[in-house]
Amino acid sequence: MRHVPRKRFGQNFLTDESVIAAIIAAIAPQPHDRMVEIGPGLGALTRPLARKLDRLHVIEIDRDIIAWLRTEFPAARVTVHEGDALEFDFMSLGAPLRVVGNLPYNISTPLLFHLARHAGTIRDIHAMLQKEVVERMVAAPSTSEYGRLSVMLQYRFEMERILDVPAAAFNPAPKVESAVVRLTPFSRLPHPARDEAALGKIVTAAFSQRRKTLRNALRGYFDAADFERLGVDAGLRAQDLGVEDFVRLADDILKQK
Repeated sequence: MRHVPRKRFGQNFLTDESVIAAIIAAIAPQPHDRMVEIGPGLGALTRPLARKLDRLHVIEIDRDIIAWLRTEFPAARVTVHEGDALEFDFMSLGAPLRVVGNLPYNISTPLLFHLARHAGTIRDIHAMLQKEVVERMVAAPSTSEYGRLSVMLQYRFEMERILDVPAAAFNPAPKVESAVVRLTPFSRLPHPARDEAALGKIVTAAFSQRRKTLRNALRGYFDAADFERLGVDAGLRAQDLGVEDFVRLADDILKQK
């Protein structure tokens, strides 16, 4: 298919056969897997996945590509869902669901949070993302990359960076390097929060001005006595706390009500 990549959809099409083969090997699709691909584009991953699966679901927003997909792949093997992945109800496909995608860089973070909300029905996610985003996802506390994205995804998923992908592997070549990451939802959360909305609120507040100490960043929630009672050093910055520390802070907010 001849197709002019559309910037508004963040289209960069994977073309490197060795990278494609490595991604498929990492996914290791089995015939009966329930799998959905986000942003199939021109079928770089769709084609080898469809050969191995009894049925593949794909989500695409570009109408020209949708029309091509529906003529290129038999409907009995590849089901094309037209629309925005940010609004897609992944639970509608059943469980356990495997998610694959070369995620558009311009919506990667909100899309990851959207998928996290469906983690209970997901078996695993293999996502191609901007390398910087992957580094933030898997970052350890007390590093410059560690932030809100790290905490909120590490709360829900075990993550592994499995492949770096050069810009030359795409057409058109993006201005950034990419990486593939595997996210596997915890079968049992290591540090379950009483209220995940409260957790998100505290994490967002703590990182909103990441150079500030917790004493200042969370002044509206805790005083010096609260930090001491919770065993959290108020002189630290948000990047110095682990997931369990944020959960402890979030749970305490609920106790104060």
